[in-house]
Amino acid sequence: MKKKHLEIMKQTRKPSCNELSLIKKLVDSSLIKFQTNWENDLLVSSINDGDMGSLLLFPNGIVNKNRVFGKQISEYQFKDEDGIKVIVSLNVDKSEALFELDIWKTDFSRLIKLPEILSNES
Repeated sequence: MKKKHLEIMKQTRKPSCNELSLIKKLVDSSLIKFQTNWENDLLVSSINDGDMGSLLLFPNGIVNKNRVFGKQISEYQFKDEDGIKVIVSLNVDKSEALFELDIWKTDFSRLIKLPEILSNES
């Protein structure tokens, strides 16, 4: 395996509870229908984005670095603990598989905390 691919594999992990809740909210608000158990084997890897919290998403536990961005399927906005607006986009690849959770804090500063999404908030 290539060195970069090995690095990504080493850095993959299960999403945190807050990350998964946010991803679920975005999946639920998208027009794309995913398998009912899409989150079971989901792996994530942090993106070097200045600590804003963006993640590469790897459905079914399969790390495939050759995927290509397809489109944004949903968006969510919240204010970080310092009052700065944060825009979160859920993106899929060309085959409409989960691809990326893009988090952009509008002043480009470090994300302090993801929102706590309640299950009935979807």
